[in-house]
Amino acid sequence: MLDAAGATEDRDQLFEILVSAVRLAGDDSDRLDLKITNSALKEMRRAFRMFAPWRQVPKVTIFGSARTLPHDPLYSQTRDLAAALASAGWMIVTGAGPGIMAAGTEGAGREHSLGVNIRLPFEGPSAFVGDDRKLVVMKYFFTRKLMLMKESAGFVVMPGGFGTLDETFELLTLLQTGKAAPAPIVLLDIVGGGYWRAWEHFIATDVVGRGLAGRDDLVLCRITDDVGTAVAEVLGFYRNYHSIRWVGDTLVMRLRSVPTPAEVDELNRDFADICVRGAIELSDPRGPEVADDDHVDLPRLALDFDRASFGRLRA
Repeated sequence: MLDAAGATEDRDQLFEILVSAVRLAGDDSDRLDLKITNSALKEMRRAFRMFAPWRQVPKVTIFGSARTLPHDPLYSQTRDLAAALASAGWMIVTGAGPGIMAAGTEGAGREHSLGVNIRLPFEGPSAFVGDDRKLVVMKYFFTRKLMLMKESAGFVVMPGGFGTLDETFELLTLLQTGKAAPAPIVLLDIVGGGYWRAWEHFIATDVVGRGLAGRDDLVLCRITDDVGTAVAEVLGFYRNYHSIRWVGDTLVMRLRSVPTPAEVDELNRDFADICVRGAIELSDPRGPEVADDDHVDLPRLALDFDRASFGRLRA
């Protein structure tokens, strides 16, 4: 079957997908189980195909309320944010609906916008969304959230309702647990707005204050009411940091410039607590990185990270 499809790369993964599909037949799966599996896989495939041409272009996902109207200051602020990020060479990803999503698409322009919409009886794609090559429509929220988060290297969240808060907490959970690579998260409000400050008070008092999250987790996001600050947070995050990769039990952090010996000493003095053994060291590319030709030209640091202190790693 793989030969007939012309599959020449990653055949092991494609084979496992086929095996999982066949095994569903013997798992006492009912029709609903199969429909969910079928629809979810099709949705992910369509989304992967849509994002593929722009995989090397940095992207920011903007979350926010579908109910925000064009005359609301939040709308114009989102539009300005998206325009500034697009001017810096970033594409804007939204849920492709009305409100904040439409503002993001309008600000970025169709050329710099990608949309991951949800099929709802009362909400369709925004009029600002470009052609079908840059729009995918999902049935399930979980596949939609996966794509809104997987494909982007930065996130800005505007005030919103249950859906926006769900997306905010999922983002923070993914970073807190290391299920997503470190990335900038900006919680943006209008000048004088109290939405995120009230949220921050709740988190600090009733979540962190009761020991339900760590104080270091508060650094996973930044709250601001200024578009320029939000843009600087996203762009500045990648000023020196490039990416991370696990190689066995070692965390390898790829950088854009080589740290000096004094800077490495400073890192070991300030962050020794996040290492389970050894020290933070300059490193050559590891074997798997070389085999994959995975940014082997970049300088890197290596450490035996404790796999828990992601807030400290972010700091």
